[in-house]
Amino acid sequence: MKSYRQELQFEFPTRRGFRNITPAVEAALNMSGIREGLCLVNSMHITSSVFVNDDEPGLHEDLEHWLEKLAPHAPTSHWRHNDTGEDNADAHLKREILGRGVVVAVTNGKLDFGTWEQIFYAEFDGKRTKRVLIKIIGE
Repeated sequence: MKSYRQELQFEFPTRRGFRNITPAVEAALNMSGIREGLCLVNSMHITSSVFVNDDEPGLHEDLEHWLEKLAPHAPTSHWRHNDTGEDNADAHLKREILGRGVVVAVTNGKLDFGTWEQIFYAEFDGKRTKRVLIKIIGE
């Protein structure tokens, strides 16, 4: 069995945002030479997520509004975590909702997606460099 590891780096100029990272993951898969196996993609930070969904701007806007309703940023005094001097408690909670990462099957050298599926990076506490791990194993 072979193994391949790569990191992506992102820095969003805003506090929150989404980025389609499917092309970068596909490029890593091509570099790996692996034809059959599994591809793990996960955020290496506790205030961001990696998830699979449709690449449709209206859906992303809906997702951002929904997450903000579930875990609003303000008032920051509402969250106990922010008592430490941080202001990102909501980012930690949003990450829990969307999760740390995804695993996608690799079949015949391609990401084995369902219709419309793409991989996204979600940032909830931006304005600094963050990393995403791609780990591919297989033959």
